[in-house]
Amino acid sequence: MIEAAMIWNEPNNKSHWDVALDPDWDIFADTVIRAGRAIHAANPAVQRVLGGMSPIDPQWTQSMRAKGVLDAVDVVAVHGFPIDWNLWPIDSWPQKVAEIEAVVPDKPVWVTEVGVGSFGAEEVQVFGLERTAELLIGRVPRIFWYSLFDLPMAWGAETRHREAEGSSYYRHFYMGLIRPDGTPKPALDVYARHAEHMGLMQWFHFQDPRLDEAVAWMKRLGTRQLRTGLSWADSFRPDALDWFDRQMAALADFDVTLTFCFTPEHLGVAPHHTSPAREPQAFADFCAAMIDRYAPAATTTATAAAPFVAHHGTPPSPLDFATRKDAA
Repeated sequence: MIEAAMIWNEPNNKSHWDVALDPDWDIFADTVIRAGRAIHAANPAVQRVLGGMSPIDPQWTQSMRAKGVLDAVDVVAVHGFPIDWNLWPIDSWPQKVAEIEAVVPDKPVWVTEVGVGSFGAEEVQVFGLERTAELLIGRVPRIFWYSLFDLPMAWGAETRHREAEGSSYYRHFYMGLIRPDGTPKPALDVYARHAEHMGLMQWFHFQDPRLDEAVAWMKRLGTRQLRTGLSWADSFRPDALDWFDRQMAALADFDVTLTFCFTPEHLGVAPHHTSPAREPQAFADFCAAMIDRYAPAATTTATAAAPFVAHHGTPPSPLDFATRKDAA
């Protein structure tokens, strides 16, 4: 069910990686290299994806190659929101992909987040989805539309300056194809026509009440690929592994790109989820443990997950997980 593991999310975006604490991305590079090796050791069949860059930046990508990061991943990913946040027109998508392909000719480029919100008008979202499909389907191997559900206003969005960003902040709450009250927007029908070739990107918050509804919608739409995440920070919450088990069991029918990110406050250089970890190997141990748990290789041993288990308790065997899933 897990075809790929993404290492972090938008690391060149200050809302997701505190560059003031790691101005040259040296700690980030060490983090990705360790995690990439750990994921490969746990299951070599799982593709390793460099966390989708936003903005799309060839120079940053070249700097990652110079630090050895690209040797630890199989795929390079980009994120783009040209109608809502980026300073380039939607028709530039092929050019933006080509800019990264030019500096990474040896790896596929995936578009792991692309979206157009309905903040201004729902008709704009309809146009944006249709045009995105025209420009990207057949151009890149994987496309993930962001997102299925609108973000509820009461939950807040993770940005640098929140409400002080003005309309840029409030656009975060209108990116879904389904409104907070559960009613579909007009763009949902457009997406359904492209669901076979365009996946969905949907974050699930800890104990997210929308999980089962999301699964039902995705099956109804014919969605095959899903990108979501497991939070390293959430793994320290009470009953975290029970929630992770429930989430991953519910998503078993999809080809999942699973994003690992978010630093636990007590393990960061600073007490914030965007902070580099004081010990990057601890993040690698988390990644290995999650792959062992949800995408075990045929000859998986317990050694890859051992450091994580020391902090979180022994995970069940793959057979235990399958039995629980069948019972559910």
